[in-house]
Amino acid sequence: MTTVKTKNGREYIFDGEFHVATPNEPIRNENNKLVGVTNPRTMTYVHSYGGEATFFNGLSEGKLYGTQCENPDCKDGYKTIFLPFRIHCPDCLEKATPIDLTDLARQTATLHTFMTTMRTGAFNTLDKPIKFINVEFEGVSTILMSYLSVGDPQIGLRVVPIFRTKNPTYTITDLSFVTEGTPEKLLPDGFSY
Repeated sequence: MTTVKTKNGREYIFDGEFHVATPNEPIRNENNKLVGVTNPRTMTYVHSYGGEATFFNGLSEGKLYGTQCENPDCKDGYKTIFLPFRIHCPDCLEKATPIDLTDLARQTATLHTFMTTMRTGAFNTLDKPIKFINVEFEGVSTILMSYLSVGDPQIGLRVVPIFRTKNPTYTITDLSFVTEGTPEKLLPDGFSY
């Protein structure tokens, strides 16, 4: 297990195995001639969330956080709500304030656009077919991209957020959506309302 401690809120002190080399194995061609070796490694990558930690930790607790500009001198962004989470207001660059949007999302989330695919990218961790969706929320100036776990997508469809609260990954895949009225027994393993 890898752990990290902070010192003075800025310096990271890591503890654990981060790079493990295993013995090379020969690679031989059909004539048993050596043509190379394997070079297996196990690597732990560290990705710091910094100011976004509130958002990703919130998902593990069944909460959806956005941010709001609280700078009264901001001409365009004052009181604007952003989701996905933004650390700073894009208009005045002041630090934005995290706000809990969980109830708002449960009451007003609608499907803006969608696409269905059989491929997610490098790691293909989602069940196929994948229903990528863009979700809009009443009073929120931005649109959130996510995926629909249960239901058939259609523009304008009412959806509600679900959260991977059992064995969370602390990534964006801990958040998904289902059509409004989906029974809890149909939610994917580890997810809840």
